[in-house]
Amino acid sequence: MNKAELRKKYKKLRLALSEEKIEELSLKIANNLLNLPVWEASFYHLFLSIAEQKEVNTEFLLHILQGKDKNIVLSKTDIKNNQLEHILLTDSTVIRKNRWNIPEPEAGIPITPQQIEVVFVPLLAFDENGHRIGYGKGFYDNFLKECNDNVVKIGLSFFNTEIEITEIFSSDVPLDYCVTPTKIYDFNK
Repeated sequence: MNKAELRKKYKKLRLALSEEKIEELSLKIANNLLNLPVWEASFYHLFLSIAEQKEVNTEFLLHILQGKDKNIVLSKTDIKNNQLEHILLTDSTVIRKNRWNIPEPEAGIPITPQQIEVVFVPLLAFDENGHRIGYGKGFYDNFLKECNDNVVKIGLSFFNTEIEITEIFSSDVPLDYCVTPTKIYDFNK
């Protein structure tokens, strides 16, 4: 399927999920993440869920990272430049929703993409080759290109893989893993 068809399909599938189902599936995803070989790193980039888009609830993952005393990095959207700014989450970080309902830090300690070792990537769909589609603005692809070559990219999805996403561009950055409620997909093999 092409990207436009997949966006439509998966937005519809997500919108059909109840809040209770989202919580249940998000907890399963967080528990599956514990089986990945990524917990020795120090800097983890986490997206905060857009509840209105019925995204995977990353609050469970946030608690895991805090419990492991990891440095958690959040993004602030720079719409004008199609870029993300990266801010270290601290006890004094103020989170507010922007005009697109994306929860983001207002300000804080900047972190460079090269400092980040693991990135949890939002997505709508992914395929057997680790290619993903998001909302189509390229924020995460732009960000991931700025990271070091060893950064681990982990998608989070309520749904299993598609066979293939057509219309893959050279600017699309593939995932290393994608974690669902029932499976871990490893694209490094």
